Amino acid sequence: MPKGATMAKEDAGTNQKIKGMGRRKTDNATSLHWLWGSAAIVLFDQVSKATVEAALPLHHTVELLPVFNLTLAHNPGAAFSLLAEAGGWQRWFFSGLALIVSVGLVAWLRRLHPGAISEALGITLILGGALGNLWDRIQFGYVIDFIQLHWHDWYFPAFNVADSAITIGAGLLILDTLFTHGTTDTKHG
Repeated sequence: MPKGATMAKEDAGTNQKIKGMGRRKTDNATSLHWLWGSAAIVLFDQVSKATVEAALPLHHTVELLPVFNLTLAHNPGAAFSLLAEAGGWQRWFFSGLALIVSVGLVAWLRRLHPGAISEALGITLILGGALGNLWDRIQFGYVIDFIQLHWHDWYFPAFNVADSAITIGAGLLILDTLFTHGTTDTKHG
């Protein structure tokens, strides 16, 4: 084999390796662009909480629609005020849990195939919601809730934008699992 042909073959192999690395890096960079969405959710969550805190006294309710109220509440516990009266340790427990889950979600997002849009959106929503509530826990020791849905005398516990993002994100992941189960073209690469 002529010397030039050997070099061309080696260069092609090197270029292939570089191309492969670039593709993976592009895939990771593309999947990590979803973090901007999580940041937007955190921002929207924090602005909405600050706006309601400035406008309403604690536990004051304003009816906006026959089924929808704004009411300011501070929740030191988890969903549905789970462990709200636990004495303070739950603040750090739920903060630590949120941090661990957030790191796991970023790792999951990083490994996603670029075509896994509904999965990436679900992760993005959950991550943004988890970080929004984590911010409250660290800063105040409780989560600020203000959205209250009700029907006649039945009231759903107050929640916030972060909780909504987590719920919608979890729903998207469930739907994605149910309807794309077994397909590999949009899952992890």
